[in-house]
Amino acid sequence: MIQKILIANRGEIAVRIIRACRELNIQTVAVYATVDKDSLHVALADEAVCIGNHQLENSYLNQQAILQAAINTQAQAIHPGYGFLSENVQFALACERSGIVFIGPKAETMQMMGDKQSARETMQAAGVPVVPGSKGLISSLEEAKKIAQEITYPVLIKATAGGGGKGMRVCYHEDNLADALNQAQQEAKNAFDNGDVYMEKFVENPRHIEVQILGDTFGNVAHLFERECSVQRNNQKMIEEAPVQNLSKKTKERLYKVALQAAKKVSYVSAGTLEFIMDNKENFYFIEMNTRVQVEHPISEMITGIDIVKEQIRIAEGKKLSFNSKDLESNGHAIEIRINAEDPYDNFKPMVGKVNSLHFPGGNGVRIDSFLYQGYQIQPYYDSMIAKVIVHARNRDEAMEKAIRCLEEIDVDGITTNVEFQLDILLNESFQDNKYDTSLVSKILKVG
Repeated sequence: MIQKILIANRGEIAVRIIRACRELNIQTVAVYATVDKDSLHVALADEAVCIGNHQLENSYLNQQAILQAAINTQAQAIHPGYGFLSENVQFALACERSGIVFIGPKAETMQMMGDKQSARETMQAAGVPVVPGSKGLISSLEEAKKIAQEITYPVLIKATAGGGGKGMRVCYHEDNLADALNQAQQEAKNAFDNGDVYMEKFVENPRHIEVQILGDTFGNVAHLFERECSVQRNNQKMIEEAPVQNLSKKTKERLYKVALQAAKKVSYVSAGTLEFIMDNKENFYFIEMNTRVQVEHPISEMITGIDIVKEQIRIAEGKKLSFNSKDLESNGHAIEIRINAEDPYDNFKPMVGKVNSLHFPGGNGVRIDSFLYQGYQIQPYYDSMIAKVIVHARNRDEAMEKAIRCLEEIDVDGITTNVEFQLDILLNESFQDNKYDTSLVSKILKVG
């Protein structure tokens, strides 16, 4: 039994994990940068340890400081949340060497699936459909030209490491290939210290569909249905829905089957997500696997009643999954809206400042995951997401009305947020009619 967990993260996900631990009667240790000493996760945890200043390499990416904090506080496990060290193979191995449980998949699984080219090859071997592309990493411009001619333009050059849309360039013609290749490699090198890239056929205006899975150490794997994540800007998700309404039952069953095949192929343990792009004929292709809990996990929780973070902890304790996919039902519809401290009308510029007053919506079927409180000072050093509004209702129409009501009710005084822009998306005809793809946000921006 795990009695104490250190949360190697900050913000809303740290608060989310602390709350799950409290309900499991597990003590928690928060780590924090100096500028985060007044953060909510620090106040809620049983213990808190300062691990450095605001620079990430000195705090939330400081593996040695985090491990030492776990050892000093006698924490038996570390939950990395998402981002930061959540998919860092070396950190997972360091936890293992220190006798600390890393709440996540095995290091070798993270390594295999964290490298996108390796993940492609593994999924192909498992019979999972992948986007046509290079068989390996691209070593030269000449090779890139040859592959592009084979799979035909447009093509997408992608970093094999990292995520979040970095190290990606679309190319529509051979004349622009050299520039696209150089830009992708340089951006990948700067972001992930790894400039390796590969190439895929670019599927224009696809839908982004993903399947949430959980696996235990006994070889059991289960899915928690699917999510629609097609509302994106620069490959960053903004609004997610679950389940996907306008998909045939046959396609959904194929998605589940493929996701479970993939999870079994890599003997997956803990929470993970298989991400796919889908064309307008419901052909879908694997793009990557996230070997961690995701930002949008609450909507899967809302439609299934399964607490994904608690399941992660139980799995880390060596327990079996508390449910079976066959026993699960998808109930109602859930929508998650990411609230960011940013100005959508000034190129989504991140905003900082003090929260003078704060009102979040409530009511039946409304969940707010946030770390904000009145008087909190938003810092300029971290991701701009400050809250997630999650709603659940009997059907999509009711969930949309609830989401609209919630956004209209939000009041974060002192900080510019993206609430009005998110409201524009919810009220957009294509979104309302459930006929949208990943081009929706760019179309709204063009009209605006």
